[in-house]
Amino acid sequence: MASDTRYADWVAVDWGTSQLRAYAMRDGNPVAEASSDKGMSTLTPDQFEPALRDLIDPWLGQDRMTIIACGMVGARQGWVEADYAAVPCTPTADTLTEAPTTDPRLDVHILPGLKQDTPADVMRGEETQIAGHLASEPDFDGIICLPGTHTKWAHISAGEVVSFRTFMTGEMFALLSSQSVLRHTVGEGWDDAAFTDAVSDAISRPEATMSRLFALRAENLLHGLGPAAARARLSGLLIGAELAASRPYWLGQDIVLIGQAALSERYAQALQAQGLAPRTVDAAQATLSGLAAAHSKLTKA
Repeated sequence: MASDTRYADWVAVDWGTSQLRAYAMRDGNPVAEASSDKGMSTLTPDQFEPALRDLIDPWLGQDRMTIIACGMVGARQGWVEADYAAVPCTPTADTLTEAPTTDPRLDVHILPGLKQDTPADVMRGEETQIAGHLASEPDFDGIICLPGTHTKWAHISAGEVVSFRTFMTGEMFALLSSQSVLRHTVGEGWDDAAFTDAVSDAISRPEATMSRLFALRAENLLHGLGPAAARARLSGLLIGAELAASRPYWLGQDIVLIGQAALSERYAQALQAQGLAPRTVDAAQATLSGLAAAHSKLTKA
């Protein structure tokens, strides 16, 4: 593979906080992929180039290889900061940031994130997934929800991201279930009915969410609330509170979910209980399609 200079026409890279994923692209399709745990948080600026080169070396020939990267690699703590594009704008920017390299075979271009001045908000990586969905559905007009550690709700119209909001729901779930008093209550397993009831409770009474969270511990001590039901209810309370706050984004809208499958399914379940019919899109495929759209724009520039 290393001796075949046509093995990759270009390389797509999704570089997050904890993981690096790369795809060898040929004739418009991924023909190989590789990953490592060398995410942004583990590297200093001078370590990004060797981490990437070690991963994709089998795909490189002697000629200069175009590499399109998205994600936290472009953060202030990343390889090189790729400035944010201000909304409203298309999710694939016209200008990419070149990363400094010492290997003449590497021609690395990093996608910028998006920023919103009022209310203040930023995203980095999710814009590529949005671009990937719009590549397959260019006339989409509605809401794209990207569930994750920091869930994004983005309003899309006329091919542009008009506005977006971020919710720290996933991070709050992780912290509460592992580092708060609820770590003694929340366990493995799942209870669909408990989740749906908690979502409904939080949407109807978001102001009571903080009290309802501690009630999980009290119900475990006094009434034997099981770990699976507690886990589902904790998730439901947090997602329900998010839905209460993001109601202007999803009420009566065409909604597409892009994220990890299990988490997207929870959001779909919560939204379906509100009478909506969200569609789910594979996150990895959306990322790859977005990187391909950026590559196409770069080569036509």
